[in-house]
Amino acid sequence: MCPVTHMWPGWRHDSVSAYYRFVVLFFNCLLTFGSYFCFDIPSVLQEQFQGNLTCPNGTQHNGTGHNGTLDCVEGLGMTPAQYNLLYAIYAWTNALVVVVAGFLIDKLGNHFGVFVFSLLTVLGSSIFALGSHFKGTPYLLPMMLTGRLLFGSGNGSLTIVQNRITAFWFKGKELALAFGLTLSFSRLGSVLNFFFTQQFESHFGIQWTLWGGTLLCVLGFISAITVSMLDKVGMKQLGLDGVIQQESKKVRVQDVRRLPLRYWLLVLTIMFFYNGVFPFVADASKFIQDKYSGYSQQAAAYIAGAVYDSSLVLSAAVGILIDYVGLRGVFAVGCAVLTLPVFALLAFTFVPPLVSTIWLGITYSFAAASMWPSIPLVVPQATLGTAMGLATSVQMIGIGLSNLVVGHILGTKSSELKIPLWRWQQMMIFMLANTIACIVTSVSLNVVDRKQGGTLNRTTKRSPVEHEDRQPADAAPLLSDEPGNDGSVN
Repeated sequence: MCPVTHMWPGWRHDSVSAYYRFVVLFFNCLLTFGSYFCFDIPSVLQEQFQGNLTCPNGTQHNGTGHNGTLDCVEGLGMTPAQYNLLYAIYAWTNALVVVVAGFLIDKLGNHFGVFVFSLLTVLGSSIFALGSHFKGTPYLLPMMLTGRLLFGSGNGSLTIVQNRITAFWFKGKELALAFGLTLSFSRLGSVLNFFFTQQFESHFGIQWTLWGGTLLCVLGFISAITVSMLDKVGMKQLGLDGVIQQESKKVRVQDVRRLPLRYWLLVLTIMFFYNGVFPFVADASKFIQDKYSGYSQQAAAYIAGAVYDSSLVLSAAVGILIDYVGLRGVFAVGCAVLTLPVFALLAFTFVPPLVSTIWLGITYSFAAASMWPSIPLVVPQATLGTAMGLATSVQMIGIGLSNLVVGHILGTKSSELKIPLWRWQQMMIFMLANTIACIVTSVSLNVVDRKQGGTLNRTTKRSPVEHEDRQPADAAPLLSDEPGNDGSVN
């Protein structure tokens, strides 16, 4: 990790208890709970976002009726293309902001990052909720896009600093478990959204529902202040606060050129995999209602949310497994290969959609626990924020492009009509293409990793003696040309 962890091996055991590390982890997990709840509110309320501005008397329903009815849904009046633009603007903003954010976090520290970026999520979700009060006016879409822009600027960057804090306190320990728990808390927000948002909206309306999401982002801001204090106190106890500041000053933009080929292949693998997850979940609820008979909006939301239900249940256990087994590169290939049948079933069969969403949730759990924790293994700690920022940027560029492509494929002009099944089939074929690209990049990643020492497929739990024999303590520079060797998990 940081050079001092090599100079004083075992410092975490002696200076800071496991209890303190997991307290830091708990509040670190809460950073993104509310923001992930807010992120997919449009997915659950897609009918309301694309619903008619007004409905004739006696034809309005609250979105709980079965598909195929002629009932009118009153909503914000967006077209499918405008609706998908809400997700695209989030992704594109992330792509632009997170690179700069990652560098700033490396230069200015975690305390700066958690405060500023959690505040942006609160401001963004507030403007997004405020925009819903302007339905039927030219101000609705610009305000909601501005809110998503600010929200995306904060949430994507907040995930970077969250991962950086996790990597600092758990590298060489329960790294994949810690990453799995942060994912579980984030997905808990997503799962609760899919379970309760539609019911809340049916009682209180879309405007109060969006403001409720904003309140959960405020919870994240309070957690940001708490974890910042805990992180600062912990570093002082370790006597590392001054050292970390000195090392941060050495970080330069030019260090990006020293990121290894394995890192870039890992980034592409992440991008192509997530291109098939987030754009699908964004439209899954309407897809289920349009293709399969007998599903209400609420039931369709539950089934779409099963992607996150699975990851919520499995992430911690999968993290523990990968901590002991290693084989991160192998798991990355396996996840991509096993995701192919998901979109094939959705595109060409009428197998119940719950099978596919649970299946996708399982592969997503293994992908998240194997891919993202691999980044600290192939880059040095001093540039980890920058590396995470670049990875998130490329990921969001891919997701943003995917959202635009999906919006173009599904882009019917009338928001009240069912989207033809041939359009949904084209969307699933596009998801399949991304998954095939993920297989290609993940196989290439394993080939390159094997030639460079096999860091990714090395088991995490190694004895201190073995690690010291492989890498002398005084031979670990801050910015090494071979970060996989000196920066790998013990």
